[in-house]
Amino acid sequence: MIIAGIYSFNGGQEAVEARYAAEFGEINRIIAAVDGEAHRKVSKEKTMPGKMLYKPSSLNKAFRAEFEASGWRKHKVLCEYPTDFYVSGYKPETLSRGAFREMDFIKNRLGVEVQFGKYAFMVYNVCAKMTIFNKMGLIDVGVEIVPVKAFADGMSTGVSYFEQFVWDLQHRGVADIDIPVLILGVAA
Repeated sequence: MIIAGIYSFNGGQEAVEARYAAEFGEINRIIAAVDGEAHRKVSKEKTMPGKMLYKPSSLNKAFRAEFEASGWRKHKVLCEYPTDFYVSGYKPETLSRGAFREMDFIKNRLGVEVQFGKYAFMVYNVCAKMTIFNKMGLIDVGVEIVPVKAFADGMSTGVSYFEQFVWDLQHRGVADIDIPVLILGVAA
């Protein structure tokens, strides 16, 4: 695969290049090592029957194998949800047990998320999850890897893409809690 687009959110590119040059080199090698064409399937979707599509779950597995082989590790944080905000008299039937948040890959305080899914997950990763992991002292900077539109068009319906994500981030602006994130748009 190739990097087809780069967007620096809140100084993300500058932070990655200045503080994580070696890790960024690994990320570039990992992206290049994933053969997008090897992760295709025949569509059974009503809107695209018989069309050859890229398979996001298979692409995610390929990225995971490459990142893990380079010493990157996922990181899980268990969540203990508060119950003191329930209204008086409400008793939940069950409480969430075993809930967690997870960062796809972390190495030397650089967090990486690979997202070939719905748009809401891209926004959540950059505008919530990376901020939470930063506040917990686990990462300083983030990298979000997403498909460009031409690549997403070759996947199942509903997969979001780099261009849409960048437009929204540009129009949202940067908040004082946002961390630096480098957004990489990839293509097969």
